[in-house]
Amino acid sequence: MSDKIQEIITKMTLEEKAALCTGANMWTTTPIERLGVPELIMSDGPHGLRRMPDVHAMSQGESMPATCFPTASCTAATWDVELIRQLGEALAEECIALDVDVILGPGANMKRSPLCGRNFEYFSEDPFLAGEMAANYIIGVQSKGVGTSLKHFAVNNQEFQRFSISAEVDERSLREIYLAAFEKAVKQGKPYTVMCSYNKINGTFASQYHHTLTEILKDEWGFEGLVVSDWGAVRDRVAALKGGLDLEMPGPQDHRVKKVVEAVRSGELDEAVLNESVRRILRIVFKAKETPKKGTFNADAHHDLARKISTEGIVLLKNNGVLPLKGQQHIAVIGHAAESAHFQGGGSSHINPTRVAVPFKELKLQAGNAELTYAAGYPTDTAFRQDLIDQAVALATTADAAVLYIALPSYIESEGYDRANMDLTEQQVALIKAVAKVQPNTIVVLNNGSPVTMSPWIDDVAAVLEGYMMGQAGGAAIADVLCGKVNPSGKLAETFPVKLEDTPAYINWPGEAGAVRYGEGLFIGYRYYDTKKVPVQFPFGYGLSYTTFAYSNAKVSSHTFKDVDGVTVSVDVTNTGKMTGKEVVQVYVHDHAANLVRPVKELKGFAKVELKPGETKTVTIPLDFRAFAFYHPEYKQWITETGDFDLLIGASSADIRQTLTVTLESTLNLPCILDMESTIREWMADPRGKTVLGPFLVTMEEESRKAFGSSETGESHGSIGMNIMDMFGDMPVASVLAFVQSNLPKPGEEMAKDFLAAVHSL
Repeated sequence: MSDKIQEIITKMTLEEKAALCTGANMWTTTPIERLGVPELIMSDGPHGLRRMPDVHAMSQGESMPATCFPTASCTAATWDVELIRQLGEALAEECIALDVDVILGPGANMKRSPLCGRNFEYFSEDPFLAGEMAANYIIGVQSKGVGTSLKHFAVNNQEFQRFSISAEVDERSLREIYLAAFEKAVKQGKPYTVMCSYNKINGTFASQYHHTLTEILKDEWGFEGLVVSDWGAVRDRVAALKGGLDLEMPGPQDHRVKKVVEAVRSGELDEAVLNESVRRILRIVFKAKETPKKGTFNADAHHDLARKISTEGIVLLKNNGVLPLKGQQHIAVIGHAAESAHFQGGGSSHINPTRVAVPFKELKLQAGNAELTYAAGYPTDTAFRQDLIDQAVALATTADAAVLYIALPSYIESEGYDRANMDLTEQQVALIKAVAKVQPNTIVVLNNGSPVTMSPWIDDVAAVLEGYMMGQAGGAAIADVLCGKVNPSGKLAETFPVKLEDTPAYINWPGEAGAVRYGEGLFIGYRYYDTKKVPVQFPFGYGLSYTTFAYSNAKVSSHTFKDVDGVTVSVDVTNTGKMTGKEVVQVYVHDHAANLVRPVKELKGFAKVELKPGETKTVTIPLDFRAFAFYHPEYKQWITETGDFDLLIGASSADIRQTLTVTLESTLNLPCILDMESTIREWMADPRGKTVLGPFLVTMEEESRKAFGSSETGESHGSIGMNIMDMFGDMPVASVLAFVQSNLPKPGEEMAKDFLAAVHSL
């Protein structure tokens, strides 16, 4: 294939090359018929196809019917990588049937704040979990010869000014938090395409940021596919080509094509750069066309799969024993979302579903002989309707239980804008409180894409189910869980804070003067709440079940190991209840000591296991080099440090059941990074630096005591009242030497250079 592609490139005119790098229309690349180059057809995703009947038409009407699967916020809560692969396979089948070569998904951006309007399309606040979900989604889709477009690369964590805002983030946080999920997805999943984001990264548009698109994505991670722009993200086509963006969408963009041609002819753009983008595009076009796109898909089977995913993604947040429902003679069903399912978000991912399961009807099918009655409870707009609350209360008073379907309206949460707060509507909060006051068996079912504030009402209700944006079969999935047909096993892929003011990005959201500062650094989600010891409503990884699980007999393959070998953790999990259920075993890593600040713990492995009552299974989870490493911005690489680590095995980030301590031996031979600005303390922390500088410091310390009057025990006295050596510890060597210049054989700066030369010669 590479020879064929090279032959085509040699035959292409400059104009054809430039045209190929810009879309022909809204959804396709530019074909070159005389050379046998077909068009590549793309379609919005990620949780279903938004395929237009005529991909060549600029006007956008209703899309073709397709299965609306649960959104990423729900699928991530399954913590089930095999199920996500099945989702990918089903999406690929629909792509094949509807003539789509590449589906635009998955989204692997971090949930920096609960306010991001597009959080429903993203998996998690944790890059390891998001990366595993994204990688397996990609593997599933591409196993059937359909491409994916991993998005939005990178640091796209808000909708506010998303076309222009500059995300100001340090290199370490960029690598460990905002790129790590993409890295895992690229290396494991090998997506056909990666889609750049709209925003700037540290002042440069993501569409032309050479550091992320070329240096990291292509050169460091070995990405072999093409980089495509988000629709309308390119500001400067020539700069974007130089940066590493191969394909601009949408088209036609004749003026862009002309600028590329002119740039090559003037020498501004090296034609070799253009040829490389052409090569990448041709490779993916021909690869995608290896799979014929025709036929039909099994809509019934896909609806059933959507139902299964939704049931496993539903998270039981609270239950005083009222669930599963059993023996109730009269159930009051309250909430507009019971009759009009709220199952997807607004924006580019909005699907025309093949069918929709209505929650009220589905609950009726499973409620046995119980009488179900309905009240709307709240309107579809912003109005406050006390009459609707009064009707709901009257109904709940006569019932044995009340099920409230509470959906966050799309005018609050959608692509294109962020939420102003974490609250439900005033009407919904008042409704929940009023019903709970008269009905002790009040069950709240939430449909939303991101955490909501629960503190005003959660203590008043008997049970809470987080259903997220549950997909077209979600109404049936909720009934499955409410009635006990399915034992809930979802776990939160994000922390639910008590209030917005507790969130780590709160004081740096959403930015101003064209920039948003990521001042919290590494500390988003549970990393922040753990470190600050901030109470949360529900922790990351949390989720209840209708049964109980016990953990025992935790083991590790070796208590001392080399970083390149990694280590394997195992633990026995027993179902100690009376109902078959699934448990998500989570492994977090805690570093006892590091030269750079690290979070208290970080998720580095997980596994989902199904157990019958009384059954015990051994769960085994491998931990590799990266489970213990952190990115060091001065070494410009991921490093490990010899030392002790705790392996924390738990049912959530806050529910650690077993702890093992291991010792890692680093095999890295790191270069010396000491320079003229390195402090005394940094010199002494470096083995080579300590060897060179240590003897001199002993002498200098003795001299400083005489000069400044500090005692051998470190107590300060004399004329300046301080421990001078403590002050010296955080000063550069040259600056320290300037204070004792009179006792030195040569100028302090020259001595510092000599020390530096000596240490770099070791």
